[in-house]
Amino acid sequence: MPDKTAVRVVDGMMSAQMRAGYMILLLFMALSGFGQMPIFKRYYIADVPGLGWLAQFYVTHYIHYLGAAVLLAVGAYYLTRYVVAERPRRRISCYGAIQGVIMLIIVMTGVLRVVKNYEGYYLSSGLIIFLDILHLAAVMAFLLAGVWGLMARKRWTTIR
Repeated sequence: MPDKTAVRVVDGMMSAQMRAGYMILLLFMALSGFGQMPIFKRYYIADVPGLGWLAQFYVTHYIHYLGAAVLLAVGAYYLTRYVVAERPRRRISCYGAIQGVIMLIIVMTGVLRVVKNYEGYYLSSGLIIFLDILHLAAVMAFLLAGVWGLMARKRWTTIR
């Protein structure tokens, strides 16, 4: 049977690596999401050497879709890990519940924004604008809550 402290140390290292990957993923999701709007070209940010890809719609579009797929996979991994292994020992904190609800809004509005691009599906222009604004507002709320959580050292789960 492995030593429990060794397991915790290894788990902590993996968690730090996943956290770093998650932060990089969120950075690219934010960059590619804002790249869907023409702000990088309009404000000459794309003219900075190495940032020209931010003004190319299809590049940012595919990066955003790929990032969304990875983000859904990471979310599914942690949700499954919580339900299967950690639920007896841990509970979702208030901060985790708030972040989870905001993430659910982001996912649902993102899915509906993808569906609107498929042939045969019609969404009114008012609904599309509502979804766009709600998606952007939820992303901003998620990022602000995340920064607050980092500064206040909040965790998604707490020990029971």
